[in-house]
Amino acid sequence: MAVIYLVRHAQASFRQADYDQLSPQGEEQATVLGKALLARGVTADLVLRGSMRRHAQTAALALAEATAEEDKGFDEFDHTELIVAHKPAYKRRAVMLADLARTGHPERAFQQMFTAATQRWVEGGDGYTETFRAFCERSEAAVRRTAERLGKGETAVVFTSGGPIAAVVSRLLSGGDQLWSRLNPITINTAITKVVSGRSGLTVVSYNEHGHLDGTELLSYR
Repeated sequence: MAVIYLVRHAQASFRQADYDQLSPQGEEQATVLGKALLARGVTADLVLRGSMRRHAQTAALALAEATAEEDKGFDEFDHTELIVAHKPAYKRRAVMLADLARTGHPERAFQQMFTAATQRWVEGGDGYTETFRAFCERSEAAVRRTAERLGKGETAVVFTSGGPIAAVVSRLLSGGDQLWSRLNPITINTAITKVVSGRSGLTVVSYNEHGHLDGTELLSYR
């Protein structure tokens, strides 16, 4: 069977003005990921990535010798749009960061706020360029498009984000999008999800595997 490894990008820059770049910890995570893929004997016949900078940086550090093709189908949803639709004052990132800092627990406060913002999107609220359903359909289509490019026994490594991975896994496991809200928040940076493609279609055989981070201080969710 053909194999597709869906890899979540390494840690981005949460507390910086420009989120879409790897943090120093993210760079280290991506390097460790590359060594883990090599140790597992993963040889990519096809390497793909979304169009975000964090996707490209993770791919470059993990698979330095490979050229990753861009497929925007693997892009994350617009998290800034979700936040602003939920709380318009946060159109200015500096305002959001200041509000979160005042709580004394910025990452925890962000997660609570972001969960509410995401749920509004999932439930069909107004003000979004891409609906939740359209996002899930796009993510699934990207994986199926990837599978169609693989021959028997070939392997694809895809650098993407937690949202698309959760969308694909939810649809393949449940036939719908109902698992997404539970899967998305627990996706770990540089975690690997394995999907196989055979006569019966696409099958998830592992999700969010992050053994390469065990025994280190590198594990992160954001």
